[in-house]
Amino acid sequence: MRFQDAAKDGRAIVYAGIQADPLVARMATLLAGGKDDVLWLARAVMNGERTDAAAWRRMFPTLFGPSAGAATGRAEEVLQVALQVADRGDEARNQYRGAVVEALTETLLNSRRRRLDPVRRERRVLFDGVRAEIHPYDVTVESEERPEVYDCKWGARGINADVLNQLDDAYRHAADEAVELRVAIVVFDARRSCEIRLDRMTAEHSATALVALEDLGKLADDAR
Repeated sequence: MRFQDAAKDGRAIVYAGIQADPLVARMATLLAGGKDDVLWLARAVMNGERTDAAAWRRMFPTLFGPSAGAATGRAEEVLQVALQVADRGDEARNQYRGAVVEALTETLLNSRRRRLDPVRRERRVLFDGVRAEIHPYDVTVESEERPEVYDCKWGARGINADVLNQLDDAYRHAADEAVELRVAIVVFDARRSCEIRLDRMTAEHSATALVALEDLGKLADDAR
């Protein structure tokens, strides 16, 4: 088993520009240190249904009310960055949201205290004698002993059979080579919504871990 950079087609080049936008990195940094209520604020605002900051402050009194205290500062930063994402057109907003989830996943994995293994983006996993998948994994932890691959989604509706099949295939091919590969989907949505979606899937996913919005902090843990 080995990792390889993904081929750069036209779509990948355009998306790379979005991934490199400082707005994405800023949001990932803010969310990596935020509690669940801040994450829910970001998700709600980046859905793009409202662009009125005052309305969002009223809807999240625990973050912006008199009792919020120090939490208000981070929440206000998240609100302003999220509004910039929400203010973009539908297609651009979808791409920015996906890029934020990927950048957040990378940031959390990089924050592990004993991290020695490289964390990379847009990488393929190759196995001897197995035809390579065209689709790269969003984030990889390239460890010789404990490799990990993650596919990142903005919402539960992004979970589909193609993603699950690819992750399961990677897990099984790695097992054939006596490699313990962790495969997981990171979804910036409620765990319950993700579980309902997964229950409807016929694709095999018993070996695929789910990291929902409430679980994101666990990505920073050293233990798997």
